[in-house]
Amino acid sequence: MARIKGAMMTRKHRNKVLGMAKGYWGSKSRHYKMANQAVMKSLRYAYVGRKQRKRDFRQLWIARISAACKLNGTNYSTFMHGLKTAGIQMNRKMLSETAINDPAAFTALVEQAKAAVK
Repeated sequence: MARIKGAMMTRKHRNKVLGMAKGYWGSKSRHYKMANQAVMKSLRYAYVGRKQRKRDFRQLWIARISAACKLNGTNYSTFMHGLKTAGIQMNRKMLSETAINDPAAFTALVEQAKAAVK
């Protein structure tokens, strides 16, 4: 039986890596070894970035809710505790959107939260 060599798959893998490195500066886009290192690092950064994006958005939503709470005479932690005791299940993303787009509804939520805490 004839021996099967791996040239086709090796070339396919190299071309895939070089395609992913397209647009990189200098040798990183032309030489496989340097391109492979750069692509591996880029993919690691992308993986970490997907986790950080979730953290960043949650932080942004909390900052927006906190600012809207201060306008309504309460603070963030008291507001969130009030919502929980009132049995209102609304995530931070939706609370943030409500605070921006519908301040009257957010004020009503704040009043319900205040009433539940007392």
